[in-house]
Amino acid sequence: MSATQAAPFHMVDLILKKRDGGSLTAREIGFIVKGAANESIPVEQLAAWLMASWLNGLSIEETRALAVAMRDSGEKFDPSRLGKVAVDKHSTGGVGDKTSFLVAPLAAACGLAVPMISGRALGHTGGTLDKLESIPGFRTALTLQEFEAVLQRCGAAIISQTSSVVPADRVLYALRDCTGTVEKPGLIAASILSKKLAAGLDALVLDVKTGSGSFLRKRADAEYLGALMVATAEAAGTKTVALLTDMGQPLGRTAGNWIEIAECVALMRGQAAEASSDLRELSLHLAGWMIHLGGKEETAEKGYKAAANALEDGSTLKVFSEMIAAQGGDISVLDDQKGFHKPGAGEPVDPHAGIEFHAKRGARVEKGQPFATLYATSTARLEEPIARIKKAIAFSEEPSADEIPLVSHIFTRENAEAFLRDTVR
Repeated sequence: MSATQAAPFHMVDLILKKRDGGSLTAREIGFIVKGAANESIPVEQLAAWLMASWLNGLSIEETRALAVAMRDSGEKFDPSRLGKVAVDKHSTGGVGDKTSFLVAPLAAACGLAVPMISGRALGHTGGTLDKLESIPGFRTALTLQEFEAVLQRCGAAIISQTSSVVPADRVLYALRDCTGTVEKPGLIAASILSKKLAAGLDALVLDVKTGSGSFLRKRADAEYLGALMVATAEAAGTKTVALLTDMGQPLGRTAGNWIEIAECVALMRGQAAEASSDLRELSLHLAGWMIHLGGKEETAEKGYKAAANALEDGSTLKVFSEMIAAQGGDISVLDDQKGFHKPGAGEPVDPHAGIEFHAKRGARVEKGQPFATLYATSTARLEEPIARIKKAIAFSEEPSADEIPLVSHIFTRENAEAFLRDTVR
């Protein structure tokens, strides 16, 4: 290594380089990631670099370098001892997005291992972990040994990235949320993939949201993100597809921590309302691709059918209940919703806050007909959300325009790479 290559980096220089539109090398990004993980770089400098990266964007090469460096910033899980193909799914998030609670047990019920390292609320979207922790006793901060034990027992586990697993992303993820640097394709892609690649996955299915409730409201941005993640994960050796899906309205009929879990349980029991049909359909599409990429079915369409069978025969609910119990959760609340977690002093989010929607986009409603029910632990907390939801709903005399497809595009390795070649960023 030459003297120039071995020269130490100074964080201010890297901030200035990115601020002025330059691209960082893999080694420079590795320096930043290491400093985030071991806390040797002050948070104000990390925040400044994030803002510079948000303003100027990350190149494809920078995104890949950031994803791999964060993946390697801590311990990694080796699923080979499970004796099953390891497959996972990730969504870019949106209002009422709760498919993880369905696709994980669906895929596990079809013979796959689903080691899911997930995240908390980011921006306006709820966090998978926060929702699960509305179940009393449920533990998300497992060691890798505990993670493996749960997977051996029931085929699926959902945990957080602890201080030892993807520690750099844990720091940068929290900073992005409080510095307004969330919605940028390169930062989103690197964050998502660092967690997924750290789980040692054989295959990955990505749910990239588009529409007014997504992080990336412009379709072109969502398309770029989908293609970027597929190409990045494939380059790291993980078979990956991305589905572009509609987030122009809440998914399913609920939004909120405990109430989303309750909706998924009802769906697994075959008791879901018609307003949950889009949630069911999307979950089966995602699980179908997982089952196909995991080698259990020849096509995604056959995977869809296998997932539908697992949903109807009760095996999906069985896996979900076993996972909750294996991670310390009280499964009795799945029968009695009144037992869901009560908020404690100092908690920033009320787990009992939620909305149940009684009408989907384009539905005909009559005067005096309720279109939503709001939940909270006190009436004093209802005033602001009532005002907000009234502003968010629009009524018209005429029916809405043409129906928007739930899944509008699918990126595979081949068309993702072609898309990126043809796209100037």
